[in-house]
Amino acid sequence: MSYRAPLKDMLFDIRHLAGIDEIAKMPAFEDAGFDTAQAVLEECAKFNEQVVAPLNVAGDRNPSSWKDGVVTTTPGFKDAYRQYSEGGWQGLQHPTDHGGQGLPKTVGAACGEMLNSANLSFALCPLLTDGAIEALLTAGSDDLKATYLQKLVSGEWTGTMNLTEPQAGSDLALVRTRAEPQPDGTYRIFGTKIFITYGEHDMADNIVHLVLARVTGAPEGVKGISLFVVPKFLVNKDGSLGARNDVHCVSIEHKLGIKASPTAVLQYGDKGGAVGYLVGQENRGLEYMFIMMNAVRYAVGVQGIAVAERAYQQAVAYAKERVQSRPVDGSINASAPIIHHPDVKRMLMTMRAYVEGCRAMASVAAAAYDAAHHHPDAEVRKQNQAFYEFMVPLVKGYSTEMSLEVTSLGVQVHGGMGFIEETGAAQHYRDAKILTIYEGTTAIQANDLVGRKTARDGGQVARAIAAQIERTEGELAHRDSVAARAVLKRLTAARQAFLDVVDFIAGQAKASPNAVFAGSVPYLMLAGNLVAGWQLARSLLVAESLSAKGEDKAFMDAKVATARFYAEHILAKAPGMRDAIVEGAESVTSLALEAF
Repeated sequence: MSYRAPLKDMLFDIRHLAGIDEIAKMPAFEDAGFDTAQAVLEECAKFNEQVVAPLNVAGDRNPSSWKDGVVTTTPGFKDAYRQYSEGGWQGLQHPTDHGGQGLPKTVGAACGEMLNSANLSFALCPLLTDGAIEALLTAGSDDLKATYLQKLVSGEWTGTMNLTEPQAGSDLALVRTRAEPQPDGTYRIFGTKIFITYGEHDMADNIVHLVLARVTGAPEGVKGISLFVVPKFLVNKDGSLGARNDVHCVSIEHKLGIKASPTAVLQYGDKGGAVGYLVGQENRGLEYMFIMMNAVRYAVGVQGIAVAERAYQQAVAYAKERVQSRPVDGSINASAPIIHHPDVKRMLMTMRAYVEGCRAMASVAAAAYDAAHHHPDAEVRKQNQAFYEFMVPLVKGYSTEMSLEVTSLGVQVHGGMGFIEETGAAQHYRDAKILTIYEGTTAIQANDLVGRKTARDGGQVARAIAAQIERTEGELAHRDSVAARAVLKRLTAARQAFLDVVDFIAGQAKASPNAVFAGSVPYLMLAGNLVAGWQLARSLLVAESLSAKGEDKAFMDAKVATARFYAEHILAKAPGMRDAIVEGAESVTSLALEAF
C-alpha cells in the first residue's frame, strides 16, 4: 500500500496546538510562519511519497549486506539518499551559519515523521547525523566545527553515535574503549563498539563517528569518559578526504526489523590506533553525549508515531476492501467490507486516536524546544526548557510503546493475512519493536522521568503541567456538547490520578525507592496518556469552533470524534494505572528472588 502524508492533521497541530505563528515572532524564525510550514511540508510529502516510501518493502526483503568490511545498502537507497541531501532535507532545522535552513523544530519534527513513515530503515541515517551535528554544535571546537559541520548539515557526510560495547549496554560506566593522547594533540582510539547504526555504508563519502572512550589514566566510572570525533577518512587541511582511518566494520547484525539499516560492529585500532579528536574537555563525554541522545530520543518518539501512522493507513485500506460476513446490524444483507464491523472500527479508532494524540504531544513539545532556544524572554525560555525536558521521556517512551500496540492492531485488522509477510503489515510490527529499546529502553526513560524530572524538584514541573491541563478543563466546562462533556470527565479524572502519583513519587522516592521505581514505567505511560489526551482535548476545542463556522467541517468533526474516543477508551485507563502505582508496589517487589 502506498503512503500518503497526513498533511492536514500535521498542519492542524502546527497551527492550532504548537502555535507556529507565535514561533515566527521569535528571533531567527521570522520567515517561518504557517505559510512557510505548509509549503515545506507539502514538498516534503511529495519527496517521501514518491522517492523514499517505495523502497520500504524492498529494504525489508533485500537488506544491507556485508562482505570483506564493505557494506552495500539496499538497491535504490544510495540514489534516494543523494536526492535527500541535494534537496537540503538534512539541514532543515540546523543553523544557517553552517549551511542549514534554520527552520523551527516544530516544522522539522513533522518532516521527520514523514521520512520515518516512508521508510524507517532509511530515515535512521539522517537521524543519527542530526545527533552528531547537535553534539558538535554544543561542544565542538571551532576547528572541528569548521571541518565537519557543513558537510554533515549538507548530508554530504553522515554521522554516528558510538556508545555501546559488548559489556557496556545501558551502563556506560563499563565503557572500555581507550584513547591514548598523542604529542600533536590528537588521540589514538582502541576498542570495539557494537550496535552502531549506519556505522558503515555506501551512501556517503565519509562517516563521522562520535565515540565514547576513556583517556589513559582517566577516573573509573562515568566520570572518566570522553567524547571523540573519529572519521572514517581523515580530512586534509583543504577539506579534501585523506587516508582511511583505522576503524573498520567487522560485521553487521541480522535483526527482527529495520533490516535495511546496517547495524555495525566497529573495530578501532587494529593497525596502530584510529586517529580521534577530542570534543570539548576530557572526562565530560557523557554530558555531551546526553545532548546528542536527547535530540535522538525525541526523534525516536517521532519514529514511533511514524510507523504507527503507516500501519494505520494500511489497516484502513485493507478494512475497506476485505469482504467478510454480514454487518451485525443487518444494514447490508450480504457479506460486506470488514470496516462495517464494530470491533474493526474499534481497532481502527484506537490506532487513529493513539497516533493523533502522540503527534499532537510531539508537536507541542517541539514548539517548547523552539521557545526554549529562541524566545527573547529568559523566564519564558526557562519554563519551556523545563517543559520540553519533561516531555522527552514521554514522547520517546509513550509514543514507542504506543507504536507496538498500533502495529499489532494493524496485523490483527488484516487477520490471517496480517501474519503473511506479503501484505507488509508484519513489517511495521517488526520494525516498531526496536523503538522501545534503542536510545534508552522504556524503563530508562521512566527512570529519567521519576528521578531527574519528578523527584528531583519535588514534582514542581509535573504540577505546573497539571495546572495547564486544569485550565483546559475550564474551557471544556464552558462547552455544552456531548463530546466536550465526555472529554472533560475523563481528563479531570486522569489529571487527578497523575497528581496522586506525583505526590507519591515526590514523597517516597528517598524513603522507599524500590516502591517508587516499581511503578516507573506505569507512571511514564500514565503521564504520556494524560498529555496526549490533553492535546486532543485542546484539538476538540479548536475543531468544534471551526466546525461551527463551517470550516472544513468533515475534518473538524472527525477531530472531535477522535478526541472523544481517546478520552473514553484510552484516557479512561488512567485511574486504574494510578492504583497500580500507588497501591501495588509491594506485589511487584515481594516475591523472593529464588522463587523466580
